[in-house]
Amino acid sequence: MLVPDLDDFAVCAALEGVPSALAATRDGIDALLRDRGLRRTTPDLTAESLLRGAVASATLEGSGATEPEVRAGTGDPVAVAAARLYGELLSLVPVIGRSPLQALARLHTLAAPPRAAREEVGRPRDDPRVTARLRALSRQLVAPTRAPALAVATLAHAEVAALEPFGSANGLVARAVERLLLVARGVDPTALTVPEGGHLSMNEAYREALAAYADGTLEGRRRWLLYAASALAAGAALSPLLGR
Repeated sequence: MLVPDLDDFAVCAALEGVPSALAATRDGIDALLRDRGLRRTTPDLTAESLLRGAVASATLEGSGATEPEVRAGTGDPVAVAAARLYGELLSLVPVIGRSPLQALARLHTLAAPPRAAREEVGRPRDDPRVTARLRALSRQLVAPTRAPALAVATLAHAEVAALEPFGSANGLVARAVERLLLVARGVDPTALTVPEGGHLSMNEAYREALAAYADGTLEGRRRWLLYAASALAAGAALSPLLGR
């Protein structure tokens, strides 16, 4: 859990081994976008990256839909929701920087399954602990921080995933928050890496790292950040810029 009124992002980002791991991942992403992105960036490549992210995130959420099905706008409800979520994700870039709670609400509205009760869509669970932690996260996302953007994005992902603030689709929302912050904070401004694919490629380690974060200790957060550095590097290798 993040600590209110403290630059908790910076505290976590300074834990043993984390600065070098995050720096190496950021260097790799920068090299990819500099060497290939400047020559080849197009809206179609961004759309392809977002679609790959939607497929990977849906799979992590339990969907059995194939990539061709998602491309065709079909598949199970989780896949359809993920495609809808990622189709509108970039419209929330300005929102996440000024009103994180509003962005979270909209993300859940897009990701919620058809079976979700209307009064639950876009609204966190009525639980004081959930309310307090969401407010703490929101304050930290709009406050100055010394932490690198990679740390902010991945810690926000883990916090939403661990807290499970909504009655459904929390994994989809958590991974979308990470992608959104990577774009908004300039790590991947044209959304050409596929962090969700990195998490899927390390599925077992992903679950273990989230469980470590959820234990609430600094060591758990360190384990999550070290894992996340590797996963985001793997996600960069899945970029459509590389022609795969």
